[in-house]
Amino acid sequence: MKEIPIILLAAGQSCRMGGTDKLMQPVGGVPLLRRVAQRAIAVGPVFVALPPMPHPRYTVLKDLDVLPVEIPDAREGINASLKGAMAAIPADAKAVMILLSDLPDLTTADLRNVLQSVKTHPANRIWRGATNQGVPGHPVIFDRSLFAELIDLTGDSGAQSVVRRHKDAVHLHRLPSQNALLDLDTPEDWAEWVARQPSGLHPK
Repeated sequence: MKEIPIILLAAGQSCRMGGTDKLMQPVGGVPLLRRVAQRAIAVGPVFVALPPMPHPRYTVLKDLDVLPVEIPDAREGINASLKGAMAAIPADAKAVMILLSDLPDLTTADLRNVLQSVKTHPANRIWRGATNQGVPGHPVIFDRSLFAELIDLTGDSGAQSVVRRHKDAVHLHRLPSQNALLDLDTPEDWAEWVARQPSGLHPK
């Protein structure tokens, strides 16, 4: 499924982290952003939406095979990132995966399995990861027929409005545990997650 590009959303401000950049926090000795990018690279071409330069996030990605996409208006919210990154997607892409950068438990296998559902459930137009109990989560793949709607989004609501409009065309692919849903937004989230990891590490 290499032909489906991946947009890694990493232009947010980590507003709830008390001045700490959550995407630069180490997970097993590797900044979270780099860790997620490495997992995505194994699955498809990666376009990373980033804040305006200069910014430390560019540094942790500089030797990876990803395309950084600078989002000048990143402060306007997640939809500015979506719009900016969508402009960089190849015109012949048949779908696009939207991936958040603060989901530490999502594995390469998880991403690959959700991508595979595009083939196994071709009648759908949206394919997304879910928890093992079926709660919708990430990543989310959109068919090219929905690209215009993604580009037209404004504000900070993300692509949920597009998903709601096409709820009958959504396929949920269940992933292990809470992999599709667990994000790390606050210092408390981080402390709780790290405390659960063996020796402070997380398996690749």
